[in-house]
Amino acid sequence: MIGVFDSGIGGLSILQALRAELAGEHFIYVADSGHAPYGERDAAHVQARARALTGHLVGRGIEVLVVACNTATAAAIHLLRAEFPALPIIGVEPALKPAVALSHSARIGVMATRGTLESDKFKQLLASLQGQAHFVLQPCDGLALAIERSVQASPETDRELLACARTHLEALGPLGSQQIDTLVLGCTHYPLVAELLQGLAGPAVQLVDTGAPVARQTRLKLAEVRGLAAQTDGPQGQIELLSTGDAAALQAAARRWLQAGVTVQPLQLP
Repeated sequence: MIGVFDSGIGGLSILQALRAELAGEHFIYVADSGHAPYGERDAAHVQARARALTGHLVGRGIEVLVVACNTATAAAIHLLRAEFPALPIIGVEPALKPAVALSHSARIGVMATRGTLESDKFKQLLASLQGQAHFVLQPCDGLALAIERSVQASPETDRELLACARTHLEALGPLGSQQIDTLVLGCTHYPLVAELLQGLAGPAVQLVDTGAPVARQTRLKLAEVRGLAAQTDGPQGQIELLSTGDAAALQAAARRWLQAGVTVQPLQLP
């Protein structure tokens, strides 16, 4: 079994990529919606939640853990690896390196949560690429929450999401082939609305996320653990969905983005 967790529905973008790469595997996904949003909380809060979720998933017998949240990866993955040394743990980080390779203008926009952009882990990643490109960082306060609310698919939530996305894209500055031509989606929520973001950014801007690389890394880790290949084909494997918050919201999101009619189980963790 492969464990996956996020602060809410954003990690479904990673789960989507994992299922494409590892079709026959069994996934357990936990949305910590009762304690979200992580991106606007302090590091201690995120670390405590990451420990609780990992402990639960380890108790379920997972072979590999995917931390499908940029903020949780930045704040807590080093602690999780120290506390669970026998468990392969794969995190996510904003795809700055792939963006450098793709950009022609060497001007790259980074949309992420404030927690991710202010983390030491992100600052180290940014420093490692100094001189290779000019990065424009945009803390997208409220965007992950607006995406969560958009699952309700009402005119009000659609307007809220559109306004929030437009505000953050405009704050980045000019977008286009001679300006910012590559946009890093540095929160796992954002790829869920990539079509909206692409429409606002324009066709000359490339969007980059981390779903496919994380899925490939998970496949390699599973092969190491088992000493044999992961289930990359065959019948679609089972998905279990759990939520510490609104189970109906996660269920609606799974139907929308995974095309999966899975019943969400409530989860209570201290």
